[in-house]
Formats: sequence, C-alpha cells, structure tokens
Amino acid sequence: MNHSGNISQNIDQDAVLRARTMLLGSGRLSLAQEVEAYRVLAKVSPAAYLPKLVRALISYGYEVGRRRGPERRLVLHAEAADAARRIGVGHPRRTQALCDALGAYEHALFVLGRRTEGLAACEEMTEAGRVGFERGQVAHPAYGSDRLAVVRAEEGRHGEAADLRMRGVRAETEVSFWSVVERAAELEAAGRGEEAVAVFTGLVDDTRRKTEGDSAAPAHLVWELVHRSRMLDAAGRHGEAGADRREALAVLDRLAESGEPRSWGNILPWWTTLYALSARTVEPPASPETPTPAFGTHLHHWSPDTREAYFDGVPALEAEAARLSAAGHLHELVAVHHRLTVRSALLRENRAHRFEEPLRPLFDEEVALARRSAEGLPRALTDRAMFLVAARRYGEARADFAEAVSLLDADRTPIVTAT
Repeated sequence: MNHSGNISQNIDQDAVLRARTMLLGSGRLSLAQEVEAYRVLAKVSPAAYLPKLVRALISYGYEVGRRRGPERRLVLHAEAADAARRIGVGHPRRTQALCDALGAYEHALFVLGRRTEGLAACEEMTEAGRVGFERGQVAHPAYGSDRLAVVRAEEGRHGEAADLRMRGVRAETEVSFWSVVERAAELEAAGRGEEAVAVFTGLVDDTRRKTEGDSAAPAHLVWELVHRSRMLDAAGRHGEAGADRREALAVLDRLAESGEPRSWGNILPWWTTLYALSARTVEPPASPETPTPAFGTHLHHWSPDTREAYFDGVPALEAEAARLSAAGHLHELVAVHHRLTVRSALLRENRAHRFEEPLRPLFDEEVALARRSAEGLPRALTDRAMFLVAARRYGEARADFAEAVSLLDADRTPIVTAT
C-alpha cells in the first residue's frame, strides 16, 4: 500500500500553497500566522516543519497567555508537546525540541496547580534527555532532568533529587555556583553530608582561585566559606569549620580596609540563595502533599505554585510574629521572625539599589531577639553580617562576624578542670 500517496491525497493542496506563500512573503509574520502555516506544512514535510511548529507554538503560547490567561497558554503548549513527540526519533533536533516543549507545558501545568500532570511531564522530559544523550542528540547526560530534580526536592524526595543532580558531573568542564549549590543542598538533605561537603569544597576552591585572580567577587568567597562552615559543623568537623570562619574573617578584614576592587553588578542572588538554604530546617518538612521550595535552587526555578504559596505566606508570618511578640512568647517568635526575614530577603533580591533599607530593621530585630532570648546569637549575627556584605557595609559586617566567631570559638573551647 502506498501510504505516502494516501497522505498526500488527504492534504489540502491549496492550504499548502497558501502556507508556503505566507512564509515566502516579504512581510514579517505574526506568531499566529507562523503557527497556522507550520501546522499545514508539518503534515507535508514533518522533518522540516515539526521543529519549527514546536518553536512557534511555544512562543505563541506565552504571547496568548499574557493576553488570555494560563488556560489558553496550556492548550498551545500541550499542542507543542504533541508536535514534538511526532518528530522522528532519529531527527538531530528532536531531543531539544521535545524538552523545550515539555518544559513550557509542565510550567503551564504547575501555574495552574496541576502538579500530578506537571510531574509526569517532568519525568517524560528527563527520559527524553536520557535517550537523546544516548543517541548523540545532546551533549550532557543530565539534559532535561533539572526540573524533575526540583520537583522531587519540593516533595521532600531528596535522595532522588540528589541522584538526578549528580548525573553527568564528570561531563562538566567548569565549576558552576548554581549547579554545585543545587547538588550539595540535595546531598545534605538526603543525609549524605560528607559528599555534600566534598562537592561544595570544589566550589570554594574555585572561587578562592578566581578571587585571587580578580575574576570573582570576594563577597562570594565570604558567603561560600561561611556556608561551608555551617556544613562542616553539621558534620561534626568543628575544627575545619572554625578555619573557614577565620578565613572568611580575613577576607572581611581586607574588604573593610579597601572595599571591593571593582563593581560586580547585582550579586544578591548568590547571597539570598545560600541564606535561604541555611534556613531550610526552620521551614516545615516537605512532602508530596505539602511541597516546599527546593532550597539551594534559585527561586526562579522553583515550581510556580510552590513559589507563589511560599511568598503568599509572608502576611501570615507577619501576623504570627506580631501575635507572639504581644504574648511575650520569645522562643517561638525567634523562629517565626527568622522565616519572615528569609522570605523578605528573597523577595528583594532583584532590587540591588533598594533592598538595604527595608531589610535592615528585620536583621537588627533578629539580633535583638537573639540577645534577649540568649539563643541563636551566633547565627543571627552571622546572618546580619552576610546581609551587610551584600549591602557593602564591610566594616559593620566584620564587627558582627567577629563577634559571632568569638562566641562560636568559646562554645568549642574545652573546659579543663583541676584534679
């Protein structure tokens, strides 16, 4: 049977001619016109036009979604995913097109709170990346798996998230702050603390070298050393943690004396991501029924529904802090205020020139509460010091951190009694 002959008989040749004429015209087509043309031509030449249809549907979905809402966007992105699945398995652009379409589709599903379907799309995207790597269509073995790792982390399935994050580590040729922090965060949450420290140490060493060569901000090194000191303390390696704090203090000495050697642009996301990660344990535990953000991953990559719920909780935390303060429940107030401060910092990370004034009172209050409650003062001082580094208040940051280091050193000093 001549299947190609039957297909050609079922195609409206006038529609094909119109579509080709549209694409060959001298005027620029709208996305709606592109989609219309590619829908027709993809039936005639799927290898040539299905990838173009996928790309046009993704762009058109975002455009329509801005005007007509997420439901309409979802329809178009679902069509993009279906079109991408029809691309031949041997086509060199299949994996990229399919993962791009599934990424847009799952995002639309999460916006609408349809997590089960969104998770299925993330799983399909991960499998598409794995197969595509085996076929030589993409260069990285973890291609397409990032979103599944985020969703697993949001559901508290940190072991699975860590395994996904560790895929293809050997294929990477340079150190990335974001990928290293993501890996270390999930390894630590999965109870693999020593692996987490080893992974994060590679980042610290790389940043130290770059700082010495004036190709990285010294503030980055301070934040990373302080974060690793927390990881080392959690692993019971207190001597090494103390060494990291002393090195960070030495960097702060230089910053307090001469400032940053040059401007590095907006580096707040580096600080806020590590700051939020350090406070992960004060948030309720994640589960499939009650997901929480994937701390350690930049907030722009959290699932839309999880991110919305996290920040929508700020007014409730403010009200709870006010209630606890009025009732004099100091211990509970310290924890609630800490959660509120972290969320407030994340909300302002893109406001490099307008973040200090609204955040400073929150950090000051946190230190004051810690002094009153006689608990958590080293942590509160350290958090304020790292905020002050972000605000380029290096002298004040140095003073806060020096006090925190002295308190922590005192706690670690063994008590010797006469016998």
